[in-house]
Amino acid sequence: MKTTIIRATLTATAAATALMLAPASPAAAASSAELTIAQLEAQGFDVKVNRIGSAPLDECDVTDVRNGREQKRFERIGDDLIEVVFKRTISVSLDCSR
Repeated sequence: MKTTIIRATLTATAAATALMLAPASPAAAASSAELTIAQLEAQGFDVKVNRIGSAPLDECDVTDVRNGREQKRFERIGDDLIEVVFKRTISVSLDCSR
């Protein structure tokens, strides 16, 4: 019973995360790369940056935010196994070719 409730909670959390990221992608194109990366890190993501060009980060444009992934593991609490997210990774693509 507890495992079912926890899985439902995790599913709801994943859906909420997807909703938060959906509006972030179009807005990311209008904001700076530094701001986009900082916002994603503030949401708990480990941000991987893919970039084209060698301009400084403050001159880069965000071209894509993708591949939000969660790494999970099971932890035992009493007699129950609980699935826990311990790392969230996301990729940000930048155009720094100015």
